[in-house]
Amino acid sequence: MILKFKNIYNIDKYIGYMVKNNIEIISIQDQRYPEILKTIYDPPVSLYIRGNIEILNSCSIAIIGCRNCTQYGKNVAQKLAYNISKQEVNIVSGLAKGIDAIAHKGTIIAGGKTIAVLGNGLDTIYPSENITLAKEILKTGGAIISEYPLGEKPQKQNFPERNRIVSGLSKGIIVVEAKEKSGTLITVDFALEQGRDVFVVPGNIDSKNSAGTNELIKQGAKLITSYRDVIQEYQ
Repeated sequence: MILKFKNIYNIDKYIGYMVKNNIEIISIQDQRYPEILKTIYDPPVSLYIRGNIEILNSCSIAIIGCRNCTQYGKNVAQKLAYNISKQEVNIVSGLAKGIDAIAHKGTIIAGGKTIAVLGNGLDTIYPSENITLAKEILKTGGAIISEYPLGEKPQKQNFPERNRIVSGLSKGIIVVEAKEKSGTLITVDFALEQGRDVFVVPGNIDSKNSAGTNELIKQGAKLITSYRDVIQEYQ
């Protein structure tokens, strides 16, 4: 669906909003469409983009994890994002609170570029607490993207669909913290289906935020303790 008229009075207003806010739309036939995303099952037919389109076709790694993360998770996510982006690798995440936001911030602090994938139209930043962060992503040469048209509000069913794009844009994903039953594990499932590498940070065995991550390690995911463990996979 290209247009959603629910909250839009006419097409002129729709296009005017896109022009004013520097939002572009590219189809899967467009040369700028990320090649790596074309390889997944059910790639988005089109993408709405604010910011740097060029980085969508350069090397990226996703960092994901709990919304209600621990201080340990915050420290690890920021350190990984900082050091990996210093290697000229983009960091992809979902602009959610917690690990997602920290990953974006760590990249910005490093002077790197980060890609935020939303589960709603680009006329809304969700959660609203990350509006300033979204502005910083764009200001520092990153991108904010979505498959959803303007007017599409954040809805529960959109986020699992969004997660396939987070992993689909990335060569591999890093899971920092995940509970036993976590939305983060949906992204892991997509990554495995897409043939992406899954890296996992081990956690405190007494922390509920580490139940999912430690289980992934037992199932064969790649345990990492440094950004070097990730970078060396692609050298």
